[in-house]
Parts: sequence; C-alpha cells; structure tokens
Amino acid sequence: MIHPADLPDTISVFPLPGALLLPRSRLPLHIFEPRYLQMLDDALKTKERLIGMVQPNPSLSDDTKLHRIGCAGRVTQFSETEDGRYLITLTGVSRFRIKSELDAFTPYRRCDVSWEGFDRDLGKAEKDDVFDRSRFLNLLERFFDSRDLSTDWDSLKEADDELLVNSLSMLMDFDPEDKQALLEAPCLRTRRETLVTLIEFALRGGSNEEKLQ
Repeated sequence: MIHPADLPDTISVFPLPGALLLPRSRLPLHIFEPRYLQMLDDALKTKERLIGMVQPNPSLSDDTKLHRIGCAGRVTQFSETEDGRYLITLTGVSRFRIKSELDAFTPYRRCDVSWEGFDRDLGKAEKDDVFDRSRFLNLLERFFDSRDLSTDWDSLKEADDELLVNSLSMLMDFDPEDKQALLEAPCLRTRRETLVTLIEFALRGGSNEEKLQ
C-alpha cells in the first residue's frame, strides 16, 4: 500500500504509444532495450519501485513531447530470461501530471511530476452506481462478434465494475489518443461512458446510428 506521502516528486517515465495503465490494474511488459533495462534496475533499487507509463503526444511537432498525464505503476512481478530480458508486471498506483522533464544523466527519461487531483487513485476500487451491465455486455458481445473475438463471458459477468471497465479500456485495440481519453477520465462512470462511445463508434464505422443510452 502506497500512501500520498510516499509518492516521489521525480519518477522515471516509459513512453509507449497505446499502452494504458490505470490505478489498481495490472500491465504486463516485456523489457529488452538497454536503456529500459537500466530503468528497471534503478527502479528496483528504490522503496517505491515506480515507473511512470506515459504516451507520446502526436499533436505536438516535436516527437519527443509527451502527454501531460500518465500513470505510475509499482513493479509487482518480474522475471529475467536467460538472454537478459525482463518480463514484468506493473500494478497501477496513481496518475500524475508532468511538470517538467529533467536533463537526467540516465539513458531513460525522468520527469518532475505532481500527484495533485488524483487522490481517488490511491483509495478503494471505484463503483459506477448507474452502470447498466446487461446492456453494456450486449454491446460488447456485438463488438466481439463483429471482429470474431472470443472471451470468458462468465468472468466478465462476475467482475466488479472497476475491474471490468478498466481491463477492457487497457486491452481493447483503440488508437493511442482514445487510450489517453480513457486514462484522463476523472471517474469510473466517465471512463465507462467514454468506453461505450468508442465501442459504438467502432461498430458504426463512423456512421450515425442510434447510440446506447
């Protein structure tokens, strides 16, 4: 359990387009580039073991620019392969806002960050009191059928609200900017509504069919 006072002012960041990490969710990663192998080694030496996942911002002319909001994860599992690669799992701790990027003496990027405004990320799992799960799952089934995808529907039906919405947000193949919108949603209800909009848009193929209310 990480408390607000434990969150550092500076963290290493891993820019990865399309990779979404959310609080209390888990993201598996395959680490093989030398700079990120060093980043992981350095993170494991700290008490918090935090790595910040953040997406590059394609709307900016400089391709080194990052989105301002990312999510920090704690390294909770890792294994090393015989050829020196790492298979790790990050468990989402809290979103952050980048204040500035440091001129670090490391091959990976480091940023000064603020954790203000994301207090709920460190709390208990969120609930969505107006979540119509039956209609949502019907929509999801249409989406999966349209792409010949399969899933464990019993597990989806039994998953709590946050696990269901966040897992789908992280796993579904949306554009990086759509993933960023899901990350920046202020609460679970807004993230679920954004997720529904993205699924409906994908099913419509850009046409104006009736939306799920």
